[in-house]
Amino acid sequence: MTASPGPAAGAAGPRRTAPLGTPAERYRMLRLIRGFEELALGLVRAGAIPGGIHPYIGQEAVAVGVCAALGPGDRLTSTHRGHGHVLARGAAPDRLLAELAGRVDGLNGGRGGSMHAADLSLGILGANGIVGAGAPIAVGAAWAARQAGDGRVAVAFFGDGALNQGVLLESFNLAAMWRLPVLFVCENNGYATTLPAAAAVAGSATGRAAAFGIPAEEVDGMDTEAVRAAALRAVDRARAGGGPGFLECRTYRYEGHHTMERRMKLHYRTPEEVAAWRARDPLPRAAALLDARAVAGIDEEVAGRLTAAEDFALASAHPDPAGALDHLYADGLRPRAGAVA
Repeated sequence: MTASPGPAAGAAGPRRTAPLGTPAERYRMLRLIRGFEELALGLVRAGAIPGGIHPYIGQEAVAVGVCAALGPGDRLTSTHRGHGHVLARGAAPDRLLAELAGRVDGLNGGRGGSMHAADLSLGILGANGIVGAGAPIAVGAAWAARQAGDGRVAVAFFGDGALNQGVLLESFNLAAMWRLPVLFVCENNGYATTLPAAAAVAGSATGRAAAFGIPAEEVDGMDTEAVRAAALRAVDRARAGGGPGFLECRTYRYEGHHTMERRMKLHYRTPEEVAAWRARDPLPRAAALLDARAVAGIDEEVAGRLTAAEDFALASAHPDPAGALDHLYADGLRPRAGAVA
């Protein structure tokens, strides 16, 4: 299967998204996301990234597999654990790292930080610190695409902790009623912060979607190729007018919910559980599709790219406090007819 091409990107269209059409390109992105997150963890400990991050380590196959199924004009919304989605869509790692560090050369001038990074030119409508809040934004983008008839698809990423959020269920309902081209992707890593999904979710994740008549599929979220194949089926169906789809990607985060977790010394997972999931690491599985020389070359290339990203981010200036209120309010809005400006 080949990635859905989607609408062509013209001169005024979106920037070129990350190439993910081959196993080598997908492995490169997996390695980039893993290395980026490991680098970010080190910068958090060094104090260069304020506030900490929610590491994506272990879940890389979901972001890469889904984004490999998207066309250049498609859009996505992300989560508080969103670096992998943003990178897999094609955001520059140096500018994303600068954003995490709160620097002026970041994707959003250092104002979005880890949980609110966005790049509209790549169709990244934003990570989001509110659980489940990206779903209605993706539904809105899908509605706009359907109205425009431009063939675009929107993707909403969220975790198992969002399955009980009313805004997600409302998004399911609208998407199903209006047969919108949107793909809902649940990254079920087994825990909402420290609460096991089994103790919080009645029924099943796929059952939530099925109740709204949305085709739902469970997939191994540690297998990039399995995720890509399932995403291609759902994206192709949505683009052809078949309405929304739902993927539950069974995955696992190797690090804590947040970097603060180590300091808090929380213990809610057994070493045996973590080890069992580490044995299913998506990177060696993807590397096994390539020869050893190709893997070594990609690893070296990515390492160099991340070194350059760190140099770029740390050399970028901090924002001027005098501009703290810049971009806080929208400019150029026209009042409704009859309203007083």
